[in-house]
Amino acid sequence: MKLESVLASKGPKVFTIGPDLLLSDAVAILAKHNIGALVVVEGAARPIGILSERDLVREASRDPQFLTRSVSAIMTREITCGSPGDDVEAVLQTMTTGHFRHLPVTEGGALIGVVSIGDLVKAQLNQYKGDLDTLQTQLMAT
Repeated sequence: MKLESVLASKGPKVFTIGPDLLLSDAVAILAKHNIGALVVVEGAARPIGILSERDLVREASRDPQFLTRSVSAIMTREITCGSPGDDVEAVLQTMTTGHFRHLPVTEGGALIGVVSIGDLVKAQLNQYKGDLDTLQTQLMAT
């Protein structure tokens, strides 16, 4: 299964934020949409970082006044991006090894979606269930 299949089933909705907005703005967006990360974009939806709940919690423990700082001050700059043709199993391995839960998906340098580790696990479970149903149908037909 490929990332394009996961994106097709979950939809193209991606929540982004600019690097110059305040962390208080980011917290408001995360809370409003009940999500765990925002892709930080510049220009024509070109990802330049990611801001996750973990980033915010770490910063809150260091600086109680952190909400008045800009997103760029604490965002994760070294991000791994996927492409629509990437294999879900390989992406899961990359995310697990890299200890991150959100992966921006790009095509031609432009952001086209984001997947969470939960999205990928759900997709795999659905595929396994479909495979199991097929095998059971085949067994009963014999």
